[in-house]
Amino acid sequence: MLELKGICKKLGTMDMQDVSLSITPGQYFVLLGPSGVGKTVLIEIIAGLIKPDSGLVLWDDIDITRLAPEKRGFTVVYQDYALLPHMTVAANISFGLRGRATKDDISSRTAELAEMLDITDILKRKPTGLSGGEMQRVALARALAPRPRLLLLDEPFSALDTTSRLKMRRYLKKISQEFSTAVLHVTHDPEEAMFLGDRLGVMLDAKIRQIASPEELFRRPTDAVVAEFLGMQNLLPAHIVAKHVCMVNGQRFELGEDSAEISHVWIKPEEIVLSPEPFRSSARNQLACKVESWEPHGALLAVRIICGELELFSIITHASFTDLNIHKGQDLYATFKSSALHSF
Repeated sequence: MLELKGICKKLGTMDMQDVSLSITPGQYFVLLGPSGVGKTVLIEIIAGLIKPDSGLVLWDDIDITRLAPEKRGFTVVYQDYALLPHMTVAANISFGLRGRATKDDISSRTAELAEMLDITDILKRKPTGLSGGEMQRVALARALAPRPRLLLLDEPFSALDTTSRLKMRRYLKKISQEFSTAVLHVTHDPEEAMFLGDRLGVMLDAKIRQIASPEELFRRPTDAVVAEFLGMQNLLPAHIVAKHVCMVNGQRFELGEDSAEISHVWIKPEEIVLSPEPFRSSARNQLACKVESWEPHGALLAVRIICGELELFSIITHASFTDLNIHKGQDLYATFKSSALHSF
């Protein structure tokens, strides 16, 4: 198990303070945060490429903070692949096994990883001329070849096109399920983190602000700063006025949970139902609103509505958009259940 205790490191304007986390055997841990907050520095501290100013790096309760990188049994995959251009794909994959395994073992391991990552047909080629997705799969195979105790992934998809990124997510999901290797993956993409991570950490301003399961992180962010980074729409300041009741910009909302003290509520856009008339249902919250605008949201549409002093977004299908004949300035009703409001 990897454990970081109170890691501090100052590099230029980046001042990492008191970073602590743990990654259990076989766990896929995703560290999520914008550029410049120290995610890559933390990866390199764990790998032994940078020494922390203070704090400890432990593996199975053994202090490895000052241990040489090559003695840690960790491998790193960077976004720029770092393949050796004069070697074939097969030679790149097996590079870390030289002098550590027999020729037959090297051949077997290379073939196993090539089949898993669908690169068997390019084993004899050199990196020049390979697509970004192919080069990233080769880099991943090379990192996995020596059976690392910990796989460190530094924004591995950032140089890939959308199609290649989606494919690489599936490959990593497959690898995490078939191998027992612990993974630390850093990214700025919340969707990527949700898809891959067993556990997520949010790093902002060179500090870890929250560690939680994907479901818990998006359901209960620790504060508005984390929620805003996660791109959560319909994040609203609120205060409790009675049991299961809060006020938001002059609007009274019923909550599905009992919270004595809150600062914000989040209403999932997917759970706001739009209708031309009010209707009877089990939903406890219904507001008159006007359509302000709309925009694509993946395969759906995000409709921006104004309810008094509130601005909300409702995610609807194209079919619903057509059925409602939505247009700017249209009067509608927004309805949502008390369970659609999440407070923190």
